[in-house]
Amino acid sequence: MFQDNPLLAQLKKQIQETLPKKEGTIKATDRGFGFLEIDNKDSVFIPPNYMKNVMHGDRVMAVIRTEKEREVAEPQELIEQKLNRFIGRVKMIRDRLHVVPDHPQLKEAIKARPVKGLNPELLKEGDWVVAMLTRHPLVGDNKAFFCDIKEKITDSNDKIAPWWVTLARHDLPNAEPAPQASWSMLDEGLERQDLTDVPFITIDGESTKDMDDALYTVVKEDGSFEITIAIADPTSYISVGDKMDDEARQRGFTIYLPGRNIPMLPRELSDELCSLLEDEKRPTICCRVTVSADGVIQDDIHFFAAWIKSQGRLSYDNVSDLLENGECEGWAPNAIIEEQIRALHKFANARSAWRANNAVVFPDRPDYRFELSEDNDVVAIHTDPRRTANRMIEEAMITANICAGRALRDKFGLGVFNYHNGFNPEKLDTAMEFLTNAEAPFEKEALLTLEGFSALRRWLNDQDSPYLDNRLRKFQAYSEVGNTPAPHYAMGLDAYATWTSPIRKYGDMINHRLLKALISGQAPTQTPDDTVGDEIALHRRNHRMAERDVADWLYVRLLKNAVKEATVFTAEIFDINRAGMRVRLLENGAAAFIPGSLILDNKARIECSGDLGIINIDKVKEYQLGDQFEVTLAEVRTATRQLVAKPVKQFPDLTTEAPADNATATDEPVKA
Repeated sequence: MFQDNPLLAQLKKQIQETLPKKEGTIKATDRGFGFLEIDNKDSVFIPPNYMKNVMHGDRVMAVIRTEKEREVAEPQELIEQKLNRFIGRVKMIRDRLHVVPDHPQLKEAIKARPVKGLNPELLKEGDWVVAMLTRHPLVGDNKAFFCDIKEKITDSNDKIAPWWVTLARHDLPNAEPAPQASWSMLDEGLERQDLTDVPFITIDGESTKDMDDALYTVVKEDGSFEITIAIADPTSYISVGDKMDDEARQRGFTIYLPGRNIPMLPRELSDELCSLLEDEKRPTICCRVTVSADGVIQDDIHFFAAWIKSQGRLSYDNVSDLLENGECEGWAPNAIIEEQIRALHKFANARSAWRANNAVVFPDRPDYRFELSEDNDVVAIHTDPRRTANRMIEEAMITANICAGRALRDKFGLGVFNYHNGFNPEKLDTAMEFLTNAEAPFEKEALLTLEGFSALRRWLNDQDSPYLDNRLRKFQAYSEVGNTPAPHYAMGLDAYATWTSPIRKYGDMINHRLLKALISGQAPTQTPDDTVGDEIALHRRNHRMAERDVADWLYVRLLKNAVKEATVFTAEIFDINRAGMRVRLLENGAAAFIPGSLILDNKARIECSGDLGIINIDKVKEYQLGDQFEVTLAEVRTATRQLVAKPVKQFPDLTTEAPADNATATDEPVKA
């Protein structure tokens, strides 16, 4: 009506100019209405008819008025458009092409057209596509949303859709780099020692092809250890700035997804020429260092280039069986290899004990592995515990990275360093309140030091409940990567620079080139610039999100019958917010959300506190971070790949039943 009558439209505009305006972010709901989330955490209701002009996540300026005795927001001006490039599914409405965004809060079909060169006849109902939003109702004279379909990802019924769609969503490659016609080693001016007669061993998973580390350990008469860590050398084939180097930097990492991986380097390098295959001569960069009997890394850190030949391609399970059970059924190493296994085991025990007493050791958590059929259906999820051999390799690699961190710090004052700053300075006071209430024996000033923070982490590991540890993690800084040396508080280490996975990490390739300069005495062919940390962090974030997204998709496939079958799982709380709690199902690693209404459908009796990390019922603490309890699945949302769970334990309805006196000694009211 207003659009058809210029006078009325002008009058509406004048009235709106007199009304208050607020800036905020759109929060959509699944019932058509939404909210304008203001910066100060206030929110204003947005009726369904106004929500048609915005999308979840848009930053807008809205007019605030009262309608039917309720304050409402009408978005007027788009400040920042949330949706630009997006993934969606084709939907035909009256024979017209539309795309429905693949997003939990975006359910409306958007009118669409294919870009030039994309045949519309290839697009069928339900097909997965990449689209770009080109029109927004709050911009110019646009009256509706509109998008261009940039490319088709895959068909609607493709069982490989979880991988292709996820990679497209995060703009990640879906194949390894193209192979080269031939590979030649570079002339780097390095003198390589011939260690092909030394009995190096590799320990990896049964199916691993890109083996990048081999170890040789000697136990000395005084109980100390001399360990040599040999790392595959792909930079001996790839020069700085060439096409393959640029490709590796752009990728950042090998992509590991459930059921498949996408190498950072061509498989000819990662799985063949550089892989430390048994009985194959390979170029490596090595670190040799002495470690005392009580696990202290000595100052005789020595890096050098070498040729090696692995004499034992061993698996985690076989080595673990041998050490844990005294034998491994169907496998027995020869005397030389067994001597290496046992020497490495003693070394790892010494280092682990030192780190447990002087640095930080993280509690072991299992790995969850999807088993897929040949046509990419989920057959099962296997829980792989961290076994003895896994810890042995972990200790050797941590030792190698400590040595590299110290060597690069002392020689160049730069490199690709992993660091962690401990507590976020803005959250330290809040963390101290929790520690003071818990009667923790730490002063604020001590927690600003590496030694003090490490002591706190060790103290937390010794507590009976993981609650305080889980809560304090909310106040810690994030682990970061930079080009200057800095301590890693979360590991309790003075310097840490990874170089042990150059086949899989571009940052490790940079450190290899710096270590080669240290070895040769020449100027480095590459030094890390100020952007390398941000690049690596972005790659890592995208890869982790992709891994999680594929896993969520596969969990929904696997657990589709769990609601009907009322399967009981053990859940562990890892997050609490005002809407409920997020839990991990320990049997398979799946994440599920438990809304407050499925804990107790009475808002007056339940309080979910994200700040405290607890859930109170009738003012009594019932759940806290780190708690484990039994749950069943209430809903499996296939469209959004979400699991909704509910506790097996039910709370009585006080309107029909007297409250049970079930308080225990630990169920104390939580103090503010």
